[in-house]
Amino acid sequence: PITGAIIVSTPQDVALLDARKALDMFEKTKVPVLGIIENMSTYVCPNCGHEAHLFGHGGARAEAGRLGIPFLGEIPLDIAIRLSGDAGSPIAAAEPGGAQAAAFAAVAARLIEGGIV
Repeated sequence: PITGAIIVSTPQDVALLDARKALDMFEKTKVPVLGIIENMSTYVCPNCGHEAHLFGHGGARAEAGRLGIPFLGEIPLDIAIRLSGDAGSPIAAAEPGGAQAAAFAAVAARLIEGGIV
């Protein structure tokens, strides 16, 4: 049996349309939705530290609020996440002290603290 689903969406409207379709499917199949995560939420320039929202920001959080589903957090757009994944090692293991690992840890903590898992 499936305990539940986590919806992962980027912040732009077209991605949120797909997330809504997934939410509808899970509702029809009686699979509980445990929460929503906003992926590629923020980009921080590695040279100057400027933070930019290349795909918008807050769309997944707003959708979670609208639907009464827990918002679990934001995952940044970062080349290190892709490179470590391509190498077969999650960023949390490859760079456990990094900001990217902290973002994933925050999502996990929200799941645990909220009694979701």
